Amino acid sequence: MMDKKLLTYFESYLTANRKETFTKVLENRTRHFTVVLEDIYQAHNASAVVRTCDIFGVQDVHAIENKYTNKVSRHVAKGSQKWLSQYRYRKDGDNTKMCLERLKSEGYQIIATTPHNSSCLLQDFDISKKSAFVFGVEKEGVSETVIEQADGFLKIPMVGFTESLNISVAAAIILQDVTTKLRDSSVKWQLSDKEKEVLYFEWIKKTIKNVDKIEEHYYKNIE
Repeated sequence: MMDKKLLTYFESYLTANRKETFTKVLENRTRHFTVVLEDIYQAHNASAVVRTCDIFGVQDVHAIENKYTNKVSRHVAKGSQKWLSQYRYRKDGDNTKMCLERLKSEGYQIIATTPHNSSCLLQDFDISKKSAFVFGVEKEGVSETVIEQADGFLKIPMVGFTESLNISVAAAIILQDVTTKLRDSSVKWQLSDKEKEVLYFEWIKKTIKNVDKIEEHYYKNIE
């Protein structure tokens, strides 16, 4: 359980502007949508998607590491990675299956981003359901496991000679579209008060230098 007095103590180390920024950002955070990166080995791509999630208010990012390690470049992510909740699946075994099972248990429908025959066009996508958008590597795309386990398929309409987009570009187009529609809808997409409180506390701790020593000092003084 969170120590409310400790939270208040930590807040004394923040400017009013920083606290106001945290509150404002939290109001626009959502877990109605989440993003899954499957075996993305190029750090600049994974990093750009992480940055996109932060920009459009998607709090959670799930990284599946069957073949490759998911790496985030600080230069590309611009610090956005520390404000997101990131989950990595890298144990021996079928990490894709583990990730998808977890998301389904949390009420998400699995949406594979792929030009599948049954793919829904982005403009026709139903934003009312909790959805996990799965992105795979450009050449191979999402795995057969994702195809088999997916509840639906989504594609971006294209009219040129090129038949695919870079993963970071695709993620940006999709997330901008669905989050804009979500905020204009009657869907209850915002975080709960408890979720906001937990993230607010986490963000404050990530902001304060030497926070562990400050916390230790706090508890010594109240004993």
